[in-house]
Amino acid sequence: MAVDNKQLAQTIIEQIGGKENIRAASPCMTRIRIRLKDPSKVDREALQETEGVMGVQGESTLQVVVGPGKAKKIIDIFSEDFGIELESAVTEDWEETKEDIKGRQQKGPFRRGLETIANIFIPLIPAIIAAGIFSGLSDVIFETGTENDFWLLVANLFALIGTGFLGYFAIFVGINSARQFGATLGLGGMIGAITISGEIDEISQILGLFNEAEPLESILTTGKGGIIGVIISVYILAKVEKFVRKRVPDTLDIILTPIISILVTTLIVVLGIMPLTGFLSDGLIAFLQLFIGSEYTVVNLISGFILAALFLPLVLVGMHHGLIPIYAIQLEELGGVPLFPVLAMAGAGQVGAALAIYLKARKINHQRMKSVIAGALPAGVLGIGEPLIYGVTLPLGKPFITAGLGAGFGGAFVMVAGVTAGAWGPSGLVAIPLMQGVLDGMVLYVIGLVISYIGGFIVTHFLVRVKELENV
Repeated sequence: MAVDNKQLAQTIIEQIGGKENIRAASPCMTRIRIRLKDPSKVDREALQETEGVMGVQGESTLQVVVGPGKAKKIIDIFSEDFGIELESAVTEDWEETKEDIKGRQQKGPFRRGLETIANIFIPLIPAIIAAGIFSGLSDVIFETGTENDFWLLVANLFALIGTGFLGYFAIFVGINSARQFGATLGLGGMIGAITISGEIDEISQILGLFNEAEPLESILTTGKGGIIGVIISVYILAKVEKFVRKRVPDTLDIILTPIISILVTTLIVVLGIMPLTGFLSDGLIAFLQLFIGSEYTVVNLISGFILAALFLPLVLVGMHHGLIPIYAIQLEELGGVPLFPVLAMAGAGQVGAALAIYLKARKINHQRMKSVIAGALPAGVLGIGEPLIYGVTLPLGKPFITAGLGAGFGGAFVMVAGVTAGAWGPSGLVAIPLMQGVLDGMVLYVIGLVISYIGGFIVTHFLVRVKELENV
């Protein structure tokens, strides 16, 4: 019988040193994040063996993988039944602040930059997924060519939901960037809105920076610089706002600080940041086009295989967050994200590898491994790979590699087929509606998943021996 959520929550608390060892907790999509006072009190082996726990990561911030749907429920139990403070509600004392600063000092600028990018975009992922799926469903209905008023209404309603978020994505990024950099949230949203406002084209024409023949090739035009421009602009806004606030009398702060800050930042953004980041974005897209959507099939085969095969190691070290701005740039510049379907094959390779391991586990009656795989496979098929990664393939070692190799075959196929997504989010079957087009998008994406399942299964079956499971 499966352990209930309250019992699982209590067991987790006991095995990490009790409630007194917890500073705060917060949920992720498939895991719970627990900030600890003393990591040495955690019984990692017992926690890893607990039924319902699919993986354990981290030290001072412990990440316990429990699967999709469970994470938020466990956190609610933490808060309501055990009185544990949630991350957003906790107030740090000076000792905790000191520890946090020391922890940051141990990280390099690149790692801190990736964490900042993650903190900006991760809260937006549910909306990105919803908007992408509704946009995909709208395209499906429109492609059928139906003239039925009911379905036209549904299609336009779905399109409204999709464009309602994706059309103003820059504003949401501006708000979250302000939260990360310490600027006023509303002003951050204003910066995002300014970059996509139609008046930018009017200003560009006055300054002689607008290309009438090819507007998208203008030095300055609406949306130039994209999401990268918004993030950099809000970072500058935070610096300007803090500088102004220190020098404005308290009685005038609420009036003068936002006015001066937004005016100065807007001038910097329009005259400098947007043209510069636009140039960088155009260059990045041109570079990616050498490997993604190349006119040479052999280049697409090789790049698709390598990208899909290496994606999960990037996830493991947290570098996958650096791909999010690239997704956003592709969506803005190309009208779709061809990189996402290729990388989505990585999770499918894990599914195939897990199936091969399950059959080997049956031969030696490895009950725990069978149980973990049975619980994690549905999530893996739906595109949430953490339970399989941290509960199955990574602890075994070699299957983590064979899963990536198997995924490479699906990545190569998807790249050659030119599958493009309208947004990004979880991979697997959940991502089907995100693909642009029915036959040239959704169907080809599913074929790619099947190839990755088979590839992961075959490579793992032949390269992983039964006896490698015996001591795990």
